[in-house]
Amino acid sequence: MKFLIVTHVVHTKKGNDYSAYSPYVNEMNIWLRHVDSVTIIAPLRKKDVLELQQNYISKSIHFIPVPQFSFTNFYESLRALVVIPIVIWKLFRTMFYADHIHLRCPGNMGLLGAFVQIFFPTKNKSAKYAGNWDPKSTQPLSYQLQKAILRNTFFTKKMQVLVYGNWNNFTKNCTSFFTATYSKTEALPVEEKKWEDKIKFVFVGSLVNGKQPIKAIQLIESLMMNYPNVELSIYGEGPELANLNSYITKHSLQSKVLLKGILDKEALKKVYQNSHFLILCSKSEGWPKVVAEAMFWGCLPIVSPVSCVPNMLDLGKRGIVLSNDINENRRLISNLIEDKTEYEKRRVAALNWSREYTIEKFESEIINILKP
Repeated sequence: MKFLIVTHVVHTKKGNDYSAYSPYVNEMNIWLRHVDSVTIIAPLRKKDVLELQQNYISKSIHFIPVPQFSFTNFYESLRALVVIPIVIWKLFRTMFYADHIHLRCPGNMGLLGAFVQIFFPTKNKSAKYAGNWDPKSTQPLSYQLQKAILRNTFFTKKMQVLVYGNWNNFTKNCTSFFTATYSKTEALPVEEKKWEDKIKFVFVGSLVNGKQPIKAIQLIESLMMNYPNVELSIYGEGPELANLNSYITKHSLQSKVLLKGILDKEALKKVYQNSHFLILCSKSEGWPKVVAEAMFWGCLPIVSPVSCVPNMLDLGKRGIVLSNDINENRRLISNLIEDKTEYEKRRVAALNWSREYTIEKFESEIINILKP
């Protein structure tokens, strides 16, 4: 099978190896185990490999570089008008020779790919929509357009759109999907949490405005009066780091909020195992892997109600779904700190649910999608 990937993810070449953002490539390498050759059409930069990058593993890789483009300002918009025809031509040519077309959405390349795939109604196709599919959410026009094209059964034929969550605007093109981090062989027993020392909260993710790490800190502040032994460890890097440092210093939180940088997968396992709660106050998500990972290791998630996250938590039976009222959120968390039986009930429910979504199950689903 000749497999084609259309993606906006920026790639790097070093020698004969192509690499990109690790979580994305790790997932794609599972797909590539079941194809004969792969063509990747994506932006390529001529720089050293960055942190959090992973090489593709495939017997045969053909890479077609395309320019990056955006509409963030007037100059970039003018440049995009020049670049887009080139990209469209390359998409037509590569789709013509492919046996299976795979789009990574949402993104600029996904949008163009969604348009061009219309002209190949007999080709087998799939699209991974890694963003928020919720039809009620506020999203850029380009995202809404991608979703409209992909779910349209008149324009888009022989397509499986892999979507996080289950929504009322689904068509027969749409399939509720998931992602996975751990193998079933890693599902080791998890001990009950100890509460004698500290009540440990953790934030894991990029330190960007969209993840709102500052709200995680403010949530800890609201608990400190009643629970002086709370502690928040923040794992990640990003442009919000300076603001977080400033806030921590200004409010004298150095002993309560710890900025710990980036950890690898194995080290994060121990963090989840030794923490009581994960906090994630994102403005938007697709399937937040850190939530499923924390649940896998018995760390109870406290999350904002975006995308499919409330469904992941069974509306609070497997964690806490936050509201806009910080006093209500403090009450919900305090109730679980005080009621260890209820905490344990939700923690076990979260663990059992998450361990249904293993790499083995993910690969089995991929094999079904790739069948002609």
